[in-house]
Amino acid sequence: MRNVLLLALGSFTLGLDAYVMAGLLPAIADDTGTTVALAGQLVTAFTLAYAVSAPLFASLLAGRRPRAALTGSLAVFTVANALTALAPTFALLVAARVAAGAGAGLYAALSTAAAATMVPAARRGRALALVMGGMGSGTVLGVPLGVLLAEHTGWRATLWLLTALGAAALAGLLCLLPPLPAQPQASVRDRLAAVADRRVAPVVGVSFLAAVASLGLYTYLAPVLREAGGVHAVTPYLWAWGLGGVLGSVVAGPLVDRTRRAAAPVTTVLALIVAAEALLPALAPHALAAGAALLVWGAGGWALQVPQQHRLLELSPGRGPVVLALNGSALYLGSAVGSALGGAALAAGLAPRALPWATAAAAALGLAAHLAATGRAARADGPRPTAALPSTLGDHEHS
Repeated sequence: MRNVLLLALGSFTLGLDAYVMAGLLPAIADDTGTTVALAGQLVTAFTLAYAVSAPLFASLLAGRRPRAALTGSLAVFTVANALTALAPTFALLVAARVAAGAGAGLYAALSTAAAATMVPAARRGRALALVMGGMGSGTVLGVPLGVLLAEHTGWRATLWLLTALGAAALAGLLCLLPPLPAQPQASVRDRLAAVADRRVAPVVGVSFLAAVASLGLYTYLAPVLREAGGVHAVTPYLWAWGLGGVLGSVVAGPLVDRTRRAAAPVTTVLALIVAAEALLPALAPHALAAGAALLVWGAGGWALQVPQQHRLLELSPGRGPVVLALNGSALYLGSAVGSALGGAALAAGLAPRALPWATAAAAALGLAAHLAATGRAARADGPRPTAALPSTLGDHEHS
């Protein structure tokens, strides 16, 4: 597990970078002379690049030296954050965010696959939770501090903080990470087969819809809370959301390992996300209630991917890096779609207080898709009139 902690260190920086921009949007908009809705497309640029890079480069680099790919991707991410801090125009700012997203996407895909190979199968859930917990910790500890730093010294100082953290994580990996076993190289046919796999595609689709709901709202949380509850200091609410994320990601791994059931936790956390987002506009004027809703939403959002990744590795054990990269791509493609649609809706005149209801509907659609997929799987794996065929998976893998 000590080696997995090294990977989680890089994930910490990714988590901070992926989510801190939402708190910086008003300052960036003022500095660059744009609107908050347009500045929100910086989040779209990052997440879209992440979505494209995760499956593309992870598959192309499979079979090569994973340690070099991990450190190289983190180096690209770190340099891109420095360029973001230096960017003199909005166009260059977007380009730098694209480069940062590409490096982050590759690192996330490779680090998750590496963590799964470093431990026995019985501890895989804990290893995946540690990597996800690194991202959650970056959110709960780093995002509010990054926003606070920006309020006192400007948003570019927060990007320099990100650069320093990325450089520290890179140095740790270069010095301490041992050689990693190479994963089998995936052909184009393998990648297409993963997309077309009727067991894998529904899981990835649920991840996509959950990401649309999550980052679609999180990106514009500041204007939502401002209009719905008169909240101008968003930092405490970011703390609540991030703290929930850490708790959710830490609890999810041991729970999946102990129960050997990955489908049931997905149902629970999706239902929590739907409820928390739908109730947020009504709860926003009440600080403690709104904080509780954000805590629950953060816990559900971060906990979701541990059982999702576990299910994918069970359903397609021979294509671990490919299906995990595909899931990562769906996550950040959903995030890009969510932030883009959220910005477009606000620019078109949608009241910010109505945005949580739209994102809750996306999460509800993901819950319906998950229940339909698990129902089909249960019927397919149930007893039949004729002699049952021998199963190639354990009982817990059909849960």
